[in-house]
Amino acid sequence: MWSICSRHQLGDAQAGDAGRGVWRQLADNLDTDSDPAALAGWLAATTRRECGRVARAEQAPCAAGSVPHAQTIPDEQAGTAEHDLLAAEPSAALREAFLHLPLSCQQLITMLTENPPAPCAQISAKLGIPVASIGPTRNRCLDELRRHPAVAALINAEAQTGRRDAGPGPVRPQR
Repeated sequence: MWSICSRHQLGDAQAGDAGRGVWRQLADNLDTDSDPAALAGWLAATTRRECGRVARAEQAPCAAGSVPHAQTIPDEQAGTAEHDLLAAEPSAALREAFLHLPLSCQQLITMLTENPPAPCAQISAKLGIPVASIGPTRNRCLDELRRHPAVAALINAEAQTGRRDAGPGPVRPQR
């Protein structure tokens, strides 16, 4: 994700914003059954979209130096700010859950989300697991992410409200 942000010439703060957007969307889609092989491509495409969104936001009139007073912000922008604050919650939950994963899961997910993704042979050699175990291990790691209390609460809340704010997630072939 960082290399894609770098190619879009985003600064550290902008890249952080784009990364948070990508993680939020991933967290929003954790409860869906997806083709694990599509994850890296989905992350790359979503990162590119988020980089574009962040870059466009930087071009907005407020970025030119004038900071509006709270009284001058139209109500629809105030609603957007509230939405942005609420949208940050899934990113925080996912980060918390990721940090509670075993180091081996953190390393595997990190290698699978690199751009370009690390080849299976390289992952196997670095992590000391058979190539055939990469997919099942990744699935167990993602299941553990979903079971973390912070992520599970978000998934349960979404299931109860039927809310899907992030739009379409990764392409998921029918099984």
